[in-house]
Amino acid sequence: MNSFNKRTAVRIAVVSALLAALASPVAWFVTYKRAEDGTVWLAIDESRRLLHHFGAIDLTGLDAGDSARKAADVLAGGLFDIAEIYDQEGLKLAHAMTEEGKAVEEQLPSHARPIYRAGFHESFRLEDKRWALRVFVPLRGAADADRITGYFEGVRVVPPWLREQLRADALSGALMVGFASLLCGSAIYPVVLILSADNERKAREILDSHLSMMEALGRAVAMRDSDTGAHNFRVAWIAARIGERLDLAGRAMQSLIVGSFLHDVGKISIPDAILLKPGKLDAEESKIMHTHVAHGEEIVSGIGWLEDANAIVAAHHEKWDGSGYPRKLAGDEIPLSARIFSVADVFDALSSKRPYKEPMSFEATMSILEADTGSHFDPQVMTAFRPIAREVFNCLGRCNEEDVRRLLEERVRFHFGV
Repeated sequence: MNSFNKRTAVRIAVVSALLAALASPVAWFVTYKRAEDGTVWLAIDESRRLLHHFGAIDLTGLDAGDSARKAADVLAGGLFDIAEIYDQEGLKLAHAMTEEGKAVEEQLPSHARPIYRAGFHESFRLEDKRWALRVFVPLRGAADADRITGYFEGVRVVPPWLREQLRADALSGALMVGFASLLCGSAIYPVVLILSADNERKAREILDSHLSMMEALGRAVAMRDSDTGAHNFRVAWIAARIGERLDLAGRAMQSLIVGSFLHDVGKISIPDAILLKPGKLDAEESKIMHTHVAHGEEIVSGIGWLEDANAIVAAHHEKWDGSGYPRKLAGDEIPLSARIFSVADVFDALSSKRPYKEPMSFEATMSILEADTGSHFDPQVMTAFRPIAREVFNCLGRCNEEDVRRLLEERVRFHFGV
């Protein structure tokens, strides 16, 4: 399992566990309340049925008291431990209770004369931690459902077995919800991996096409400049090594690599008579040659991923002391990537073999770079480069173009996450 899969598995597991931890108590509470409400409404329905049976619904007649007492006695001995029946004015007509009802009556809170129009219930714990329910039921006659004909109030001390059953049912519901949360996480994991792998594959294809386009542009410039293109690979690799020493990563490192590789892309627009002239350029020709910077900026601007190369394309001929071109930027005004590139570019130009010159020795190359530090080159970049300069020189000295291409490809795939 790779690091991404491990991170994904851990994150999904954590989220699933949190969902289970949050949802399970909620499910327990909801299930318990529903079971409690179900018990209450069952008691209310049964009490209404018995009240109808004993004619204790319409409590306005002369025999209302007798009917109420008979109904209260039956209700107190069956569904409830305390049963009270009131007439439509809220006056108590009957009161009955079991022995258990007598034991808990004093613990019940008192209430005002009944005037409610909708049934409801109260739930509370007794002093001995038992659970009691009190229901309030308005009575209505069959002829006029809107008219209140009396009130029934009953108290039931819930037996331990019923309370444990309600708790067990609630716990089962909570466990089912928690298990479902964990199961969903297990089901989501492979889906996320498949989607991630597909997204990574597509991203890799897009990046490969971008890098191929970058290489094609670099080769096109090199061919116009009578070069093999190896310089682009070497200077981009050297710049990446310096960038790593300066802790560049992510987008900054990617921009450094792309910009170093395409630094001279603007030379595509320079006429062959000037670009390929063997001798020294005159003032007018130099002026035209200098325009390759602006042309390069135009080429890379507005093309998404290529735009990251703009900093180096625009400033690769600037110098630390401000004597470069085209904007005569100085010091920190020059983008860091362009300052890194300058060191890499000159080091490679001096130390590599070209059709018109032999490579310089390491000592001679570094002597020139040291002499120009503080004028051409950023001292901080040189400080980062010195410890690896010999290694870079020796490595490139053993490499042909294909070897250098592989070196750069290795850094590209590392820093672009391919």
